[in-house]
Amino acid sequence: MTVQNSVLMDAMERLRNRILNHLQVIYRDLTQDQLEIHCDHLIKSMNIKEERLNTTTRKNHWNQSDIAVITYGDSIKKRGQAPLKTLKAFLDRYADGLMNIVHILPFFPWSSDDGFSVMDYKSVNESLGSWNDIKAISSDYDLMSDLVINHCSSRSIWFTNFLKNADPGREYFFTADRGDDLTQVVRPRTTPLLKKVSTSHGDKHVWCTFGEDQIDLNFKNPEVIKEFVKIIKLYLDNGVRIFRLDAVAFLWKVPGTGCVGLPETHEIIRLFRTLLEQCREDALLVTETNIPNRENLSYFGNGNEAHCIYNFSLPPLLINTLVTGDCAYLKQWMMSMPPAQDGTAYLNFIASHDGIGLRPLEGLITPSEIKTLINTMQHFGAEISYRAVSEQEAIPYEINISLFDALKGTISGPDSFGTQRFICAHAIMLGLEGIPAIYIHSLLGTENDYKKVKDSGQVRAINRHQYDFTTLEGLIKDPSTHHGEILESLKKLIAIRRRQPAFHPNATQFTLHLSNSIFGFWRQSPDRRQSIFCVSNVTVNTQRLRSTSINLIQTDSWVDLLTSQEISPNSRFIELAPLQTLWISNESFFEESNRQTK
Repeated sequence: MTVQNSVLMDAMERLRNRILNHLQVIYRDLTQDQLEIHCDHLIKSMNIKEERLNTTTRKNHWNQSDIAVITYGDSIKKRGQAPLKTLKAFLDRYADGLMNIVHILPFFPWSSDDGFSVMDYKSVNESLGSWNDIKAISSDYDLMSDLVINHCSSRSIWFTNFLKNADPGREYFFTADRGDDLTQVVRPRTTPLLKKVSTSHGDKHVWCTFGEDQIDLNFKNPEVIKEFVKIIKLYLDNGVRIFRLDAVAFLWKVPGTGCVGLPETHEIIRLFRTLLEQCREDALLVTETNIPNRENLSYFGNGNEAHCIYNFSLPPLLINTLVTGDCAYLKQWMMSMPPAQDGTAYLNFIASHDGIGLRPLEGLITPSEIKTLINTMQHFGAEISYRAVSEQEAIPYEINISLFDALKGTISGPDSFGTQRFICAHAIMLGLEGIPAIYIHSLLGTENDYKKVKDSGQVRAINRHQYDFTTLEGLIKDPSTHHGEILESLKKLIAIRRRQPAFHPNATQFTLHLSNSIFGFWRQSPDRRQSIFCVSNVTVNTQRLRSTSINLIQTDSWVDLLTSQEISPNSRFIELAPLQTLWISNESFFEESNRQTK
């Protein structure tokens, strides 16, 4: 045996031990022999070869040029063309060179919830296109796909087989027994938790966290994990690089507990990461956990769990800041946030296909101010989704509104600063530690779609508009609309951001102690050569910032990256127009960036 072969065998044995350790935590009741059989099956399903073993972990597979766009496969349509082809045409024309990550929301056959009730994980919805269309997008962009892992459709073959007591599916779904204590279960909806179904082996009560058409899977059955590992491998083979684990916090259930964020759930994510990194070194796991901030942070684990977590507290805090003109709560939260370890990063967003989550505000702002935010959003056309906290009580869970309408004014009402406020929000987000993700309807300044709400009967549809491609291009080119202005403004911000090493997702960040009218933070590049002071006037009044409050080094020349204005360290004040953002950087970096973006 050669030394190289010996090293490879040792590496494979270490990998097997890691996988076995994960399985021992998840399945405490299985024998060692059973665990080893499951372990070998997982390795085989992922086609892990000794000669391709990856021993590099906790590596940052991203930099400041990484920007994601979030979209449905049919957000933009063109008569006679598969929507996935239309989407690629739009991206190639308007996002090429600016956004390199595309998150396509569930593109599989589905029965409800706009894709999140999956009927078949292994095929592409024919109404959208084919795997070839998915591969075409992944050939030019880093593709992010949902892994709808907590539940699947009641019309799936798995659930059909569950009802017939057949495989695959026989024991794939979580059921409740009479007498189970379900009083502590954390609910994201007001629909009944349990659904009674008739099966070939008697009546069963299946668990439905998100609705009666979305049946929760039973991860206590190792066969379910094995199914999803095969699905992960299929997606990898078809060009998916980034996996969004939808609603993953609810994965493991134990009656008598809250059934959210249990230790087994975290261990399953760690297992997926271990397996994924052996197939593609730069493949990433992103956890979608719309829960309070402290719980959300736990999905980083010890740098060994999710590569990225959604920064769920950012959207409601930033919107609250801009409609109140007061950044105190945003600043306090920022100061408390830990820097992401190497190999992990925040995924920053301020809008998505979902609404503005309110659970991530728990413990961060007062209940009365949450109520004021809700009232303001309702005044701007928002609908409110609720969650059950008991059989008798439901409380607000999510604000459903387009981001453009959410920022059309202040708590005093609509005003003429909506577009500036909207751009200010994105300028703040683009400067923060983490990887930015922009919803396609934010990129286009889409307004509330009341017709879609009425037609679908779903309040979330308010922020899920579908454009005709030709009509959309007309809107973009029409100077009398805001759509083109917003697109060009965001493209400019993105182009500048991508050139700044201080905006690396893991670059140093420090919150500045300015007035509550000016939100500010400092970023420094990993090599410590570039500093950027990001300051934003969050009010509709002109603000004056003392130059001494941001520590501009006297030996450097400083310039605002966004306006090309020179900033003198000796000036007494820096003036900020209403809702203006400055990215004040070392001049040499501005000159380099300016050359490359022209």
